[in-house]
Amino acid sequence: SFLLAAVVCSTAAMCYAEFASVLPVAGSAYSYGNLVFGEIIGWILGWALILEYVLAVAAVANAFGAYFKSFLAGFGLNLPTAVTGPYDPAHGTYGNIVAILVVFLISWLLNRGMRESMRINNAIVIVKIAIIILFVVVGIFYVKPANWQPFAPFGSKGIFRGASTVFFAYLGFDVVSASAAEVKNPKRNMPIGIIGTLIVATVLYMMVAIVLTGMVHYTKLNVADPVALALTLVHQNWTSGIISLGALAGMFTMMVTM
Repeated sequence: SFLLAAVVCSTAAMCYAEFASVLPVAGSAYSYGNLVFGEIIGWILGWALILEYVLAVAAVANAFGAYFKSFLAGFGLNLPTAVTGPYDPAHGTYGNIVAILVVFLISWLLNRGMRESMRINNAIVIVKIAIIILFVVVGIFYVKPANWQPFAPFGSKGIFRGASTVFFAYLGFDVVSASAAEVKNPKRNMPIGIIGTLIVATVLYMMVAIVLTGMVHYTKLNVADPVALALTLVHQNWTSGIISLGALAGMFTMMVTM
């Protein structure tokens, strides 16, 4: 599913790479639409981008809240359900306070200036890649091949449906093109940055998916914090805590980028 989604993404990525190298201006798809098709198409694409980023940040902020809750639970601290769920008074939940606060925090950070934000972003990126590799290295010892039987429980239809779902996880490679105006040699560096981002993300996603579904049967993974859950089930609580921190860091940088 991840590989199929990456192949589909790569067609868009190559278009972005081409445009970014030929038209090294800030603004991503908005700028390309504006320059190639005119202001009306540019205007529509600009709003489509804003909607995409708002939706992505909302979903990731929600997952951030879930991982933050599980991280605190490791220290015996439990946040009340009323402020850690969707707005649904009928079921006693009134919004995800952690998700709301992290969006405000990132907005404040970006207002402080991009140079400062990017320093923090770059440091966290190194941390989160190290933590992904830690999960794969630790988790591989707990893989039970029996969990991969049947390998495709929902058949080819399930694989394609999975690809359409995980396509959402690739949102962000296009953000590289938004920085084209600041790149020293856009003709060479933009395609490397965009396609390279896609390849690295695909390899990491597939490694995590292989280990995760090998550790725990897929039927138990329909939770907001599956990686932390998998490590807790194999009694690797300390690693689970570190992974939760890494997941929080990863989602934080994703929201900064978006």
